[in-house]
Amino acid sequence: MTINETGISIAIDRGGTFTDVIYKFGKKEGTFKLLSVDPSNYKDANIESIRRVLELTSGKTIPRNQLLDTSSISSIRLGTTVATNALLERKGSRCALVTTKGFKDLLHIGDQSRPDLFALNIVKPGVLFEKVVEADERVTMPAFLVDPTGYDARDLLDGQKYVEGKTKEVFEIIKPLDTEKLTRDLIKLKEEGINSVAIVFIHGYNYQEHEKQAGEIAKSLGFGNVSLSHELLPVIKTLPRGQSTVVDAYLTPIVKEYIDNFLAGFEPGFEKHTRVEFMQSDGGLCSWRNFSGLRSLLSGPAGGVVGEAKTCYDEDNKIPVIGFDMGGTSTDVSRYAGEFEFSFESITAGINIAAPQLDINTVAAGGGSILEYVNGVFKVGPESASAHPGPACYKKGGPLTVTDANLFTGRILPEFFPKIFGPGENEPLDYAITKKKFEQLAQIINGDNPGFPKTPHEIALGFLKVANYQMAKPIRELTEAKGHDASAHSLASFGGAGGQHAASIAKILKIKKVLIHKHSSILSAYGISLADVVNEQQIPCAKVYSETARDELIKQAEKLKEKALMELKAQGVNSETVFSTVYLNMGYKGSDTRIMVARPEDDDFLSVFYETHQREFAFNDYDKPVLITDVRVRSTGNTFGETNERSPYKDYASVAKVPVESGVEEKTTPVIFDEGALDSKVYLLEKLAPGTVVAGPALILDETQTIVVTPDAFATILPRHVVLDVNVESKSQVSTDYIDPIQLSIFSNRFMSIAEDMARTLQKIAVSANIKERLDFSCALFDNEGNLTANAPNVPVHLGSMSSAIKYQLEYWNSDLHEGDILCTNSPSVGGTHLPDITVISPVFYENKIQFVVAARAHHSEIGGSSPGSSSSYAREIYEEGVNIETWKIVEKGKLDYEGLDYHFNVAPTKYGVSGTRNIDDNISDLKAQIAANQRGINLLKELFNEYGSETVLFYMRNVKKTAEMGVRKFLMKFARENADRLPLRAVDFLDDGTQVQVKIDINPQDGSAVFDFTGTSLESYSNLNAPKSVTASAVIYVLRCLVNLDIPLNQGCLDPCTLVIPENSLINPSKYAAVCAGNGMTSQRVTDCLFKAFGVTSATGGCMNGLNFGSGGQNEKGELVKGFGYTETIGQGNCAGIVEQDGVRVGFDGFSGTQTNMTNTKITDPEILEQRYPCVLLQYCIRKNSGGRGKWNGGDGLIREIQFSSPVHVSLVTQRRVFAPWGIYGGENGKRGENYLGRNRGGVIQWIQLPSLAEIAIRKGDIVKVLTPGGGGFGKVGDSDEQWGVGRPRDKWKHVPACSGTVGQLRSALNSSQ
Repeated sequence: MTINETGISIAIDRGGTFTDVIYKFGKKEGTFKLLSVDPSNYKDANIESIRRVLELTSGKTIPRNQLLDTSSISSIRLGTTVATNALLERKGSRCALVTTKGFKDLLHIGDQSRPDLFALNIVKPGVLFEKVVEADERVTMPAFLVDPTGYDARDLLDGQKYVEGKTKEVFEIIKPLDTEKLTRDLIKLKEEGINSVAIVFIHGYNYQEHEKQAGEIAKSLGFGNVSLSHELLPVIKTLPRGQSTVVDAYLTPIVKEYIDNFLAGFEPGFEKHTRVEFMQSDGGLCSWRNFSGLRSLLSGPAGGVVGEAKTCYDEDNKIPVIGFDMGGTSTDVSRYAGEFEFSFESITAGINIAAPQLDINTVAAGGGSILEYVNGVFKVGPESASAHPGPACYKKGGPLTVTDANLFTGRILPEFFPKIFGPGENEPLDYAITKKKFEQLAQIINGDNPGFPKTPHEIALGFLKVANYQMAKPIRELTEAKGHDASAHSLASFGGAGGQHAASIAKILKIKKVLIHKHSSILSAYGISLADVVNEQQIPCAKVYSETARDELIKQAEKLKEKALMELKAQGVNSETVFSTVYLNMGYKGSDTRIMVARPEDDDFLSVFYETHQREFAFNDYDKPVLITDVRVRSTGNTFGETNERSPYKDYASVAKVPVESGVEEKTTPVIFDEGALDSKVYLLEKLAPGTVVAGPALILDETQTIVVTPDAFATILPRHVVLDVNVESKSQVSTDYIDPIQLSIFSNRFMSIAEDMARTLQKIAVSANIKERLDFSCALFDNEGNLTANAPNVPVHLGSMSSAIKYQLEYWNSDLHEGDILCTNSPSVGGTHLPDITVISPVFYENKIQFVVAARAHHSEIGGSSPGSSSSYAREIYEEGVNIETWKIVEKGKLDYEGLDYHFNVAPTKYGVSGTRNIDDNISDLKAQIAANQRGINLLKELFNEYGSETVLFYMRNVKKTAEMGVRKFLMKFARENADRLPLRAVDFLDDGTQVQVKIDINPQDGSAVFDFTGTSLESYSNLNAPKSVTASAVIYVLRCLVNLDIPLNQGCLDPCTLVIPENSLINPSKYAAVCAGNGMTSQRVTDCLFKAFGVTSATGGCMNGLNFGSGGQNEKGELVKGFGYTETIGQGNCAGIVEQDGVRVGFDGFSGTQTNMTNTKITDPEILEQRYPCVLLQYCIRKNSGGRGKWNGGDGLIREIQFSSPVHVSLVTQRRVFAPWGIYGGENGKRGENYLGRNRGGVIQWIQLPSLAEIAIRKGDIVKVLTPGGGGFGKVGDSDEQWGVGRPRDKWKHVPACSGTVGQLRSALNSSQ
């Protein structure tokens, strides 16, 4: 290759609507935009971009459709959305999955959790492959991590049955790969026209031989693309590795075809003089030859992060930067503090991806986000009008959007916008239609609030405020989740709409400086022009950290660096520019949390790990081993050498600042702010000299964007930047004379954000896996009477159930509560759910009285009782289940009660002849984490008091529940009118022991009130299936929230229209002596099913949590404590079928198969993690075909989960729906009942034995437990017509799927589920 280093360099970012181009030729730098799709003028926007650059630099006319001579071009760099669009639109290549026998449905099942806690119609992204081939092969690990003896199985190594994996761990080859069968199956695939395969075997990342053999067979048969999981991502966890491998097989052929078509636009031999490189998701470039589907998903957005880093970060002052990239459909948020931050597991276009990507977080709020007024509050997004039809002002029949609000409030000036709108795409923005729509909306809003009308301008400004708070929220989450203060950053604004919102968002986050680069509206293209070529190498390992292990891995890393250097040199990189960073992926033994630690100068990885862990999670366990699971090397180099950008900070400090001269402005125009319509001067950026200071209010325009300088900000013009200085200290003034629907929206969001912030704090600081990783907890805010204000639930059974506990404690302690007091309770008799759920309650004092209460409820996996795990299926009375606290000041006036801890957790249970807690250290640590979470809530509430004043905060705290109440009442009134002939609603359902749940629901159609009367429900059960009445209240809230089908706040308003009649001494309101452990999980599901049956909108779900617990250890016959382990999982089932209303259309749906439903949303442990940690082999985990009830709409199928144990353990099975089947409705068939089996190992022969719903089993080596979970019931008769049911087709218009969720998406996914 002979490259003309002084030739033209071109960088192109092809987006969904526009393609951005920046080019350099000598000292000349130019930019322009063109439409990404314009078939009447050109076939490909990238080729057209290059053609225009050649015309501009040569002065010659170059005809379209002529092959381009690129000899004058030294570099072409591209970012592309081709892979992202193919994934979003599901238009990838036909492909197949080749996986281990027994796991064909693993990628469909996923982690079992559902993405929307309250959606009756569970919708998941679906699989990308068309066919599955199950390879007859299996390996496992004979040693297990939690073995108290530390046995490593190395004595078994024989090179045949027992072999080493890549990490030097021992693997047992249970079944060698059946190559003949696989060959036959692959030939059949080829004959069916499939040319791309993804090969993913259980443990294939580590024992790679079987995947390699399968890959060779596929290649020999002529498959065009073969994606091997161990080559793409040699990391543990089958699920994300498998999904990523399938994504690669689905997209790589599309990407290769796209590249071939693109390169066909050049004259042959282009590669001799022109480098062509593509931006990857990790922020690095690679040669067009190496560009693949998996690495291309965030190609464009990654360029923006590189641009943000190169243009807005100063290596000397090291002020971290938050990237704020606001476009038409959504906003991308990122962070840079001297090093790129990566996400190693993220949700991209709805699919879980495990490849390293820049940590980019997409927020469903952009210029096209739709504005709605629902249940008295202002709603922005997540639906988007996109480019077609676009906002109302685009004149294509679109709805009101954020862009319309900016236009109507004067932030966008049509005369300075291109005339590309309307049906013919030749008209200006239409102010008149936007004005008309806001006036119509004002009539509706003022109709609901007649005493205090708002002008259309005030309403539009209100929507902008709500949008700004929504966009600020993920920025705060991204920074604080990693232990950083958002206000300590600068905000780097880019994207076409960023400048309109940046100053307002900075003020919300208390960020004092906004940095806007000259090329901010095309920063992705500019970042691509500045990016390095990158090569990543990674190998798995499994070592406990020590200096010896570290040194050995550093030597291995040197080999990876050599390999990376060779590959970079082959791409034309100057070896002198190559820089490599070595990372060790580290985490505590037994934890899923991993931290990628870059090699420090002194090689002390462990200290950096501890420091990072302390910052992000607020604790360290120095006695626990730290494991290294991967070695990663990231090598970067440049083909042209380093390109330096000017520092905005240095320019700001050195430039002579002068106020803008009068008369420079283009015009003066009114812009709507809080202060009213303010005359604002309009400036063109090109006419403002460096050093010019523009005081707000003002608008600064360049060719592609508008910068709004708010009244409390001023802008300084620099040679390459505009810097906004924002006054963040001013106090917000809000009236309490009336309920302002704008402030109602904002306060509702603020209260919920505080609850979610508490939840993140609890997760960070907790020590136990049950809270930290399985996320079995909830946090909430209450008023000073104990009424729920905001709830951040991970687990539906916690919904609203804390309120009765708070009310009891406030009444009990009354005036004997003081600042610094914190209460603790878990007793079901005073508002608890079951004993492992311990609630910590903190009153919030302000102005010397209790104004709020905050609380954190968390599941402690061990609290004593008759069996380890505190959940014996044979418990009959509450004392058998462990620690039972009605009320206790765990902290009094700031002092922790250690004597009380010892009494409640160690001494008190022994009075009843059962064990105290078996893990007091974890209990104490987790209680302290709950206390810290509450303190976080107190601090944030006091910040809110200081910002708005206590009167305003308390006013909206009391009124925010009205939104939820209005939503519930509207639903109940509508339902009562449409179903008058069915009132009162009635239903009965049964548990497997014959006890029944019975309900009668009477609804008043005039005011939307309802009485839920559970009279007729069975007496308290002589079992652990009793459920406290707080659990029944949770079930009612959950069902109502599902039926309302709107994003209403979860607070006391949900229950205010409802009266609950729950008989005392019943199954669902038992005495304080009753055992309740299984009621929380099993009976709550039956109450929920019974309520849905009464409303008649769905069939039954599988109706069970399918609990499987196993472990070893505990007290022996002598009373001595033997070390052991414990494991808990809940297995998914079939979902209900039914009818829901969607955008005003009745839509029927089939039940989803193999998912968590209703009152649980737990994740399940990955097969490779399960077998690495515990003495078992997962024989199969798949869909239980045809177990859902048939009907007009079929119930979802259940699951089959079969586990063989390699050493003796104790198993507890807690299940239901093994006797009474999940019911069908309106002629739909019942779903199949669940079934439980024990396979006894009789000398190598398995004897199958049926198990009951509840069972305690002493497992021997080689025994098998097989669980077949129930299917959902069918809805309607097979053969019913759509007309009979009055259903239509769902409309997908304005649906938003985020391109990437990054860290924030992982956090939100976690907050929506527990494990």
